[in-house]
Amino acid sequence: MEKLGLIVMENCRELGESVNNHLKELLGTTGDFIIPIDEVRFNNGEGKVVLKESVRKKDIYILTDILNHSITYKMYNYYNHKSPDDHYVDIIRVLCAIRNQADCVSLIMPFLYESRQHKREGRESLDAAVALQEFIHQGVKNIVTFDVHDSNVQNAIPRSSFDNFYPTNILLEKFITLEDVKNSDLLAIAPDNGALKRTRFYANMLGCELGGHFVKHRDVYKVVDGKNPILEHEYIGKDVKDKDIIIVDDMIASGESMLDVARELKKRGAKRIYMFSAYSMFTKGIKVFEEAYQEGLFDRLFTTNLSYIMDEAKQKDWLVIADCSLYLAKIIYNYHIGGSVSPILSSTSRVLEDFATKE
Repeated sequence: MEKLGLIVMENCRELGESVNNHLKELLGTTGDFIIPIDEVRFNNGEGKVVLKESVRKKDIYILTDILNHSITYKMYNYYNHKSPDDHYVDIIRVLCAIRNQADCVSLIMPFLYESRQHKREGRESLDAAVALQEFIHQGVKNIVTFDVHDSNVQNAIPRSSFDNFYPTNILLEKFITLEDVKNSDLLAIAPDNGALKRTRFYANMLGCELGGHFVKHRDVYKVVDGKNPILEHEYIGKDVKDKDIIIVDDMIASGESMLDVARELKKRGAKRIYMFSAYSMFTKGIKVFEEAYQEGLFDRLFTTNLSYIMDEAKQKDWLVIADCSLYLAKIIYNYHIGGSVSPILSSTSRVLEDFATKE
């Protein structure tokens, strides 16, 4: 009997089923790996998770998407949307239901819970570190995430396995396939200092120049939606006139900051503008993006299916979604057979190699 078991939380069923199908091909079997579970909610909002099959002596991979806000449950006669906190507690419930009976438990959480609260400044919580420690305490051996906001957060669990993968290959292959661009006409721009390393990585993969970055000047005396509002974007870098531009960041929340950057680049004469983000949350809806697209501020936004994307956004011409399910399946496969994940972490596709070296 196959030792591998896949627990797919209700927040990522479509992605999980696709991963399951790829795993069947990779392992040459027709049997499903998904272990069915029930995520139960009581009328007062409390919950529990029930495993419907045994996990004893299996290698278990839990797949979850904490950004999926579309799932509702009834509480005190009204419907409540699940938040990242709800998804986090459901993972703990799964781990409690497993009861250390599995041989190995790996948690695949593409968007790491509370990853933006990864360092402490003053009297505030340190949620990402606490969550990671709780996962390990509850029996998780391997934590797998994608394009984490700051990889230094893994220092909270220095003796545990923490792998941070990047969907860069998949996003850029989609970009090269759909867009007629030349690397000699292309500049990579970071929307802020924190995205410089990530943007340089994209530039190296494409063989184009790192053009520069923006500095966000914030109002440190105000807090709006949990953060200091941006007063101004100051550009530092090369001339962008008549250049195609890629803007790279790990996530898009409301998108206002990314669109402000695009607007500033257009003022400086940039030609086509492409935005890249592993996670596109659209926390304030897609209207601002649709208006910006109609205005000609950007050409396309490339993102992944590693997190939930509302149906309304999926219908838009300006949004391109790269499928990462095969990539996820290959990661699980390598873990399962005891292979090294280093080639996956550092791999560059032939398509990108050819593009980066062409004249």
